[in-house]
Amino acid sequence: MTTREVEHEITIAAPAPAVYRLLAEVTNWPRIFPPTIHVDRVDHDGSQERIRIWATANGEPKNWTSRRELDPEGLRITFRQEVTTSPVASMGGAWIIEPLGENESRVRLLHDYRAIDDDAHDLLWIDAAVDKNSRSELAALKKNIEFAHAAQELTFSFEDSVHIDGSAKDVYDFINDAHLWSERLPHVATVRLTEDTPGLQTLEMDTRAKDGSVHTTKSYRVTFPHQAIAYKQVTLPALMTLHTGHWTFQDTDHGVTATSQHTVTLNTDNIARILGPDATTADARDYVHTALSTNSLATLTHAKAFAENKR
Repeated sequence: MTTREVEHEITIAAPAPAVYRLLAEVTNWPRIFPPTIHVDRVDHDGSQERIRIWATANGEPKNWTSRRELDPEGLRITFRQEVTTSPVASMGGAWIIEPLGENESRVRLLHDYRAIDDDAHDLLWIDAAVDKNSRSELAALKKNIEFAHAAQELTFSFEDSVHIDGSAKDVYDFINDAHLWSERLPHVATVRLTEDTPGLQTLEMDTRAKDGSVHTTKSYRVTFPHQAIAYKQVTLPALMTLHTGHWTFQDTDHGVTATSQHTVTLNTDNIARILGPDATTADARDYVHTALSTNSLATLTHAKAFAENKR
């Protein structure tokens, strides 16, 4: 059996403990790592935890379950995929953070892996995916931590909720069946939805803005019937460098509360071009918040009518 062992590293202008904390808190990964769509912490016991990760590999959405062991004293996190996705037979490794000074650290990312049936072609595919994702993850980690203060000021979250006199299943179905949105939602011009792996969707949409312009976006979505749909937008409007979110459907004594949550990082480089030379970061924040809330509430309002009509 051929086991490949590879290592990637990067130097970061940040204290080693701060880098470790960011890596240890996996729910933040979709905000930090471009390939990561969504992460769930399945269970944990002391230093051991199981996490489920949805991410892209060579542009294809995949998901797997990993076990991690956290060593905050040694600044080391070891991981092993528990359930792999073809063509990977086994995959594991470690994050090792080494202090280089008070405000500098080296991050080493180790991988070891095998291909199913030791297939040489598949091993090359895994080589490429691991190399691409490792470089992307380390570069994103460096950028995220070094600009943590600025990113913190530019990143914000908000949510909109609607009470619906219907069932969570019917509301979930409306949001899940996005391939029908061009027929059901006035602001959606065209939709392309694929779901090659059950529960993992690729959604491309052309949406109409108030001024009549049409914007194309692409998202990956992870579905949890009939409770939630998490997503990450990968083709972004000019005013955003990050957009993640989730739809949740909570049964109540009087129906269901449907919520749309967004987390956004503003792209300050484009504020003047989009909103004018005098526009501020606060203006951009208000503009993005209003635009996303308007679309979310429109979608939830139509979902409400759909679910209440079925009831």
